[in-house]
Amino acid sequence: MDTEASAQPGDLAAGEFAPWLGALRRALQGDGDSDVPCGTCTACCTSAQFVHITPEDHAARAHIPRELLFPAPQRPPGHLVMGFDERGHCPMLIDGGCSIYEHRPRTCRTYDCRVFAATGIDPMEPAKALIAQRVRRWQFEFPTPEDAVAWAAVRAAAAYVRERREGSTTEQAVLAIELHDVFLGADPDPADIERAVERRRGDSGSA
Repeated sequence: MDTEASAQPGDLAAGEFAPWLGALRRALQGDGDSDVPCGTCTACCTSAQFVHITPEDHAARAHIPRELLFPAPQRPPGHLVMGFDERGHCPMLIDGGCSIYEHRPRTCRTYDCRVFAATGIDPMEPAKALIAQRVRRWQFEFPTPEDAVAWAAVRAAAAYVRERREGSTTEQAVLAIELHDVFLGADPDPADIERAVERRRGDSGSA
């Protein structure tokens, strides 16, 4: 993404980069929800994505039929996933809208497809074609040096994560956001990077 690129017809305003980054990180840390200008887009709900349901998602568990939930692979007991139907649609998507929106799980509350535009990581999975189309339209603004510095750090973190090729493209993009602080310096210490990766794994509750 060119930080100097001007808006083109069909572009979507993603907001100023540094404030968006701060808000997303707070959401990922449990401080509020992501505020995504989705409009009528339901790409993330129709892209054959498994939805992680944490033990703390009490409201979501109460509103999702039990037969739709399964133990989450490589997660501790109590973590579940909700699958998708034969069309790749979330079963809670009814008549073009989320039927449990006020009770949706944390995964949905923090999902923000702008993370792909920010990191340059392409959601290459065939089922995510609609998400990829949306991502290509997002355009961030970089009005201050802080925006440009944050963007460069996120892109450096994304290059590191892509090289490791761990997890799905969504997991890679989120990890790049969470690691970007380590890349704010000109020459990040590899040991600091590895410590940050291990800390993030511990926070995620992975087995």
